[in-house]
Amino acid sequence: MVKKILSHVGEFKKDSLLTPLCVSGETVLEVLIPLMMAAIIDNGLNTGNMKYVFGVGLVMLAMAMASLACGVLAGRYASRASTGLARNLRKAMYDNIQEFSFANIDKFSTAGLITRLTTDVTNIQNAYQMIIRMCVRSPLMMIFSMIMCVYLSPKLSVIFLVALVFLSIVLYFVMTRAHGYFKKLFHQYDELNARVQENVTAIRTVKAYVREDFENKKFKEQSHMVYYLSVCAEKLVVMNMPVMQFTVYTCILLLSWLGARMIVAGDMTTGALMSLFTYSTQILSSLMMISMAFVMLTMAKSSGDRVVEVLDEKSSLTNGEAPVMSVADGSIEFDNVSFRYNEGENKEVLRNVTFSIRSGQTIGVLGGTGSSKSTLVQLIPRLYDATEGSVKVGGRDVREYDLETLRNEVAMVLQKNELFSGTIKENLRWGKKDATDEEIELACRHAQAHEFIEKMPDGYDTYIEQGGTNVSGGQKQRLCIARALIKKPKVLILDDSTSAVDTRTDALIRQAFAQDIPDTTKLIIAQRISSVQEADQIIVLNHGRVNGIGTHEELLQKNEIYRDVYQSQQKGGAEESAESVKDRVEESGTPLKDSGEEPVQNQGARENLSDLNLGGEA
Repeated sequence: MVKKILSHVGEFKKDSLLTPLCVSGETVLEVLIPLMMAAIIDNGLNTGNMKYVFGVGLVMLAMAMASLACGVLAGRYASRASTGLARNLRKAMYDNIQEFSFANIDKFSTAGLITRLTTDVTNIQNAYQMIIRMCVRSPLMMIFSMIMCVYLSPKLSVIFLVALVFLSIVLYFVMTRAHGYFKKLFHQYDELNARVQENVTAIRTVKAYVREDFENKKFKEQSHMVYYLSVCAEKLVVMNMPVMQFTVYTCILLLSWLGARMIVAGDMTTGALMSLFTYSTQILSSLMMISMAFVMLTMAKSSGDRVVEVLDEKSSLTNGEAPVMSVADGSIEFDNVSFRYNEGENKEVLRNVTFSIRSGQTIGVLGGTGSSKSTLVQLIPRLYDATEGSVKVGGRDVREYDLETLRNEVAMVLQKNELFSGTIKENLRWGKKDATDEEIELACRHAQAHEFIEKMPDGYDTYIEQGGTNVSGGQKQRLCIARALIKKPKVLILDDSTSAVDTRTDALIRQAFAQDIPDTTKLIIAQRISSVQEADQIIVLNHGRVNGIGTHEELLQKNEIYRDVYQSQQKGGAEESAESVKDRVEESGTPLKDSGEEPVQNQGARENLSDLNLGGEA
């Protein structure tokens, strides 16, 4: 763990080396000053030699100034080294997270990753600064002071040796017990952050269901656990101070009593005793500093383990030795594909899936909740790898492609649409960073987004708030579709990406796809049969298996699941009475026609009601 973290010191090695050098100079000078003070007392003040006093005093002043300069430089170098290490660690972690596959991300919670990038790295930063500064100064100060004590009085030095042994035993006991609590505490911080993140993200739902009291109770429980573990750890850590003070005062009392007797007996000079008092303070303060460093290092060890866990995590998806750098076309083939999320699990979410799609075809995917529709399409751009069998795009196994090349040619609009803070143009250029205004507008026209964008105050320069909170669900979906279209991909996957738009807009989007991107292979996961019934082929999934493949008419005749879903949606659309439709039409100011044709409003109502009969996503 230590070696892994230190490998990220990088360009701050010079600062890391200069810090202990400056600290060493500062410590040596501070240790020599009490010895010179003893010389002033014994050889100057006691003999009345003021010239000697002034001469040695000037040397002491120069040494004090030099010690101060070394201390200032040490602080500066230590700050640069520790903050630099923290910066490099965060960058390394963030870069590694960007390389994670979905399988890797599933191992860590979002809140846990945030805690590791912030709190844990800060703990390591503070500990590193202590190591290269305090953990150098304190041992050196203690060793040099002990040498001086032995030089001045070997007998009295035994007092400090006994104190050292006693404090070492206490520190070992405290640190070994506290480490376990700190490890649990940081895990609990993850849980607390996850609770806060979940609550803030879903605050509208919380308020809509009046669940503030329930959420407050859960937060209170998590917060109390953090408090409890903190108290348990601190109860052990605070033992350092009283034990240290007891040791310091005991040493001073013994030193005063025995030293005074030695002066009376003529075995020690007054100056030597005064120097011993100074050295005793230096020794015991060094011990106190070491105990504080041990506390920080204990916390840092727990944080270091968590940081290294992220750094050591390797993406389960990697390029081969000679990856293919181009995708021939948008053809797709699943050959006896099975998939499970974890290798140790026996449960397969996809089993023996086999089908082929020609380039340019439009394919619909239907299935109930838990039928693994989303999982199926996520294998195409290698968001996951198939456990068994192979997935081919453009006639080549997806594992043969360069990942970036493959994902640039396979555009995917995920089930959960995400927009980022920035203008509409900036969000759309995620699909193509150098896209022109004309390309952006064309993609938005295809996605039926241009009209509502033009009505916004700043048009395409309108600022999107974090998470897209200032646009509706349907607008967000259309912007995400436009973002995918800008890539001009060979394969376009829509994972239930038109569920929040009305049926008319949905139809216009599909019409634009058919007319404007006929060579692009389109896979559409939908809940409405009306969204996929005109597709070249429709795949029906049931519990991770392909239950049927065919056109709308073929599946109506041969596939029971598809027929049941179709009939239930048709029934749902028919249940709205003619009178209620008439009332709504008259309220809108549009009279019914006498021709006997069903009004457009009734058609929309029929299609919207049909949405209620097919379950959610996989």
